[in-house]
Amino acid sequence: MQVDVVVIGAGAVGENVAERTARGGLKTVLIEKALVGGECSYWACMPSKALLRPGTAVNAARSIDGARQAVTGSLDVDAVLQRRDGFTSHWDDKSQVEWVHGAGIELLRGAARLTGERMVELATEDGTTTSIEAGHAVVVATGSVPTIPPIQGLDSVDFWGTREATASQEIPRSLLVLGGGVSGAELAQAYARLGAAVTLVVRGDLLASYPEPARRLVEAGLREDGIDVRLHTTTQKAAQDDSGIHLTLTPTNNDGGAAPSIVSGTKLLVSTGRHPALTDLGFEDVGIVPEDLETNSSGQVAGVEGGWLYAVGDAVGKALLTHQGKYEARAAGEAIAARAAGDLDGGTPEPWSRFAATADEAAVPSVVFTDPEVAMVGLTLERAREGGANAKGVELPIAVAGSALHADGYDGWAQLVVDEDRQVILGATFAGPDVSELLHAATIAVVGQVPLDRLWHAVPAYPTISEVWLRLLEEYGL
Repeated sequence: MQVDVVVIGAGAVGENVAERTARGGLKTVLIEKALVGGECSYWACMPSKALLRPGTAVNAARSIDGARQAVTGSLDVDAVLQRRDGFTSHWDDKSQVEWVHGAGIELLRGAARLTGERMVELATEDGTTTSIEAGHAVVVATGSVPTIPPIQGLDSVDFWGTREATASQEIPRSLLVLGGGVSGAELAQAYARLGAAVTLVVRGDLLASYPEPARRLVEAGLREDGIDVRLHTTTQKAAQDDSGIHLTLTPTNNDGGAAPSIVSGTKLLVSTGRHPALTDLGFEDVGIVPEDLETNSSGQVAGVEGGWLYAVGDAVGKALLTHQGKYEARAAGEAIAARAAGDLDGGTPEPWSRFAATADEAAVPSVVFTDPEVAMVGLTLERAREGGANAKGVELPIAVAGSALHADGYDGWAQLVVDEDRQVILGATFAGPDVSELLHAATIAVVGQVPLDRLWHAVPAYPTISEVWLRLLEEYGL
């Protein structure tokens, strides 16, 4: 079988690559062994946010006098789960398959692996194999898989990963959560608000890659929901018996020789990170060590003669976020189509062209959809200084007319990281209820490298939470 482009993996990232190459006139094959739409559609972004949103909406109403009196009941668990099921299309990919066909992309089902230069072998469930030759490019968009920690006894415990947690049809009486990253924090709060007694065990600090004040606001929000938050705590052992699942815990830095403690629950969620899904893809057959995979800004894999092999999204491991993966995919798809048409020379495209995914270096936006939320883009103050920038942090509580109207006792925090030499913003973080809607303005400021004296003329509407932008600039001295 001969085509122009083969895309391995039909998640959101693979779909975006294939759509761009097909739109560019290239015969494109998209290969998927599970559900078309991938992790985000069925087990990550969409179902987790669907589980979180009802609790956030109720809490928002309770935060306003006059509205809180109208909230007389608790969440309808069955309705929440049914709404979640709707967002996952009940784990049926029919509509996504229809979209693929409508975009002029050929969909093949099965497991794919590289077998040589521009060659892919497809193995289907019925045992047949097909060799596919790609005239222009093969793109690996296989996403990521959970990283399971080496905890004694864990392999004998029937635990959840994030897939099982986002797809569960019941709420356990009690839930132990291992991992204080984004997924661990979000799912701990979702399940607590749906009625589970939750214990969150974190080896280090909660949301460790975010600024300290933002972390503490989220921690306070989790504790307010009754979550038993155990920070700087190591899980030494896991065990399961008829009464439930039991974790043996010690302080991470146990210099004082503190005695172990035991926490128990009916279910255990392990959410301790993810890593690129690159096994059994045949990279070795084309001279690539999967652990050493590197790509340029248009997704071309380094060390492959002829530049025909691409990798995008979580498979590359740069920023494990759906929106960043889709961004990389758009750049790669555009570059493949342009190279096939002879409109783009080989090598790395110019920065900030549509063929280059350069925002991964210093302008990644991310949101933690806990309540309160955390929204961040670009560099933290520490990372900016480590990179050699003459950086200054400007930070304030979010206390403006818009926030006071938004919720009684609104508690939030904002920070800008300013390059003192160039007078532009390198990063921004907001923490508080509904701050995710502030993020795109910050992303534009960072990507556009908008000078502060020009940003001063971007007048925030009154009374909105965005007025914090004005207060931050005033705090800086403008």
